[in-house]
Amino acid sequence: MSQDQTVAGQATVPASEAYAKTGRAKEKFILAQLVGKDFKRKYRRSVLGVVWSVLNPLLMMVVMSLVFSFFLRYDNMEHYPLYLILGNVIWTIFADSTNQGVTSILDAAPLLKKVRINKTVFPVERVLFALVNFAFSLVAVVIVMLWEGVLPTWTVILLPVLLVLLMGFCIGMSLLLSSLAVFFRDIIHLWSVVILAWSYVTPLFWPVSMIAQVPYAFMRVIMLANPMYNYVAFMRMILLNGQPPELITVAMCVFWAVFMLAVGYAVFRKLQRKFILYI
Repeated sequence: MSQDQTVAGQATVPASEAYAKTGRAKEKFILAQLVGKDFKRKYRRSVLGVVWSVLNPLLMMVVMSLVFSFFLRYDNMEHYPLYLILGNVIWTIFADSTNQGVTSILDAAPLLKKVRINKTVFPVERVLFALVNFAFSLVAVVIVMLWEGVLPTWTVILLPVLLVLLMGFCIGMSLLLSSLAVFFRDIIHLWSVVILAWSYVTPLFWPVSMIAQVPYAFMRVIMLANPMYNYVAFMRMILLNGQPPELITVAMCVFWAVFMLAVGYAVFRKLQRKFILYI
């Protein structure tokens, strides 16, 4: 091999690495810009602004506590308001990110037709935006913990672990839903029905002990394997009970995060080349 070929070969690697770094920097910049844009759009012309991210879970917790304590007699559950708000804030991350994620590619159609860009940026951005809102809603969680007299323990350090796993699950779902919605618009309407039904089979407001009362064994297994049941249980264990989650709960959270990321990315990657023909 000649010296010129050797030099050329050596120069190719740094050039490709520089291109990859430039691409990643571009994607990070676009993500930051999109999150900032959605944040400003959500609170535009709002008097209270980001305070709504704190008030919303608090108001929902108050209303649900009154309703379910009165009608369904869940007032005998210890720290029921905290039980409610912890389930609600975790569910809100999932619901907001997927409800917005399902239309993320369609909403970005004008940009995708003009600029060549990594299309996964758009579903991922919707999940990151939901996480930003969650950060504000944590203020509401702290308020309810103080009201209920529940002090955080060392297990609070596991919260980032939960969030990473939940984000992985939500990103996988958003990738899957957004890619399918490009070809089947009915997915958008169907998902709103699915997520409503999903919320009722997840112990957000009713006690987990009721699962044992379900008459069919296969239904109990499905409810316990429910991804959102496990993420909600993880949250309640570390902040309500002050204990590390059970190993089976952590294993299920890891499984669903990895599984949905793999499925969502595989489907998205296979279909993305045809997006431009249908958006």
